[in-house]
Amino acid sequence: MDAIQTTQYARALLSAHGGKAELEAAQKMRACEEAGKHDEARDWSKIRSAISEMRGPRQS
Repeated sequence: MDAIQTTQYARALLSAHGGKAELEAAQKMRACEEAGKHDEARDWSKIRSAISEMRGPRQS
């Protein structure tokens, strides 16, 4: 998955799930890892990172 696709998926998840988008990506990543789909898990990891960057720093 290229950077443009990663960003598109991240934006779509943020739009659909709001603050829970990063959790959704993490769950998909874990499911792929457990199924032995390591390339897909890597893609979901990138998507999760992109979501984190889009959200910015966490506030306390």
